[in-house]
Amino acid sequence: MPLFSFEGKTPDVHPDAWIAPTATLVGDVTVEAGASVWYGAVIRADFGAIVIREGANVQDNSVIHVGMSRCEIGPGATIGHLCVIHDCTVGAEALIGNGATVLDGAVIGPRTMVAAGSVVTPGTEVPGEMVAFGSPAKKFTPLAGTAKMWVDHNPAIYQELARRHRDGVEPV
Repeated sequence: MPLFSFEGKTPDVHPDAWIAPTATLVGDVTVEAGASVWYGAVIRADFGAIVIREGANVQDNSVIHVGMSRCEIGPGATIGHLCVIHDCTVGAEALIGNGATVLDGAVIGPRTMVAAGSVVTPGTEVPGEMVAFGSPAKKFTPLAGTAKMWVDHNPAIYQELARRHRDGVEPV
């Protein structure tokens, strides 16, 4: 896995985390136990720290970067495919849908879903147990139905899938 030190800061990856062989981690990045970072993802912490909490997953081709503060992905949170997460906080078991963008200073509450393709603008606070959607994401509705199902089940699904990839992926 490509891990790069930058100005004396080196990624710290727990032995029970799984990092895809084509993911890239740079600088002050912490990946806790049971977390996963998938193919093509880039996590670049050259200005401040980025923390991927226990059991969280950062899916394929997503980018996480931080400005001068700190970016945290909460325990069991999901960053879907092709997301841009910049200098913000994503709560525990939150789900950021495919292609969504969450910008500087935004706070995504626990067990909240940001719908696919949505853009959460700087400084926006989305309360827990909600679905945020739109570009910009200004409409919030209570978490229910299919959205709740995804939030409820996605952490365990990706933790198991990461174990399967750790044990079963081989270069050909």
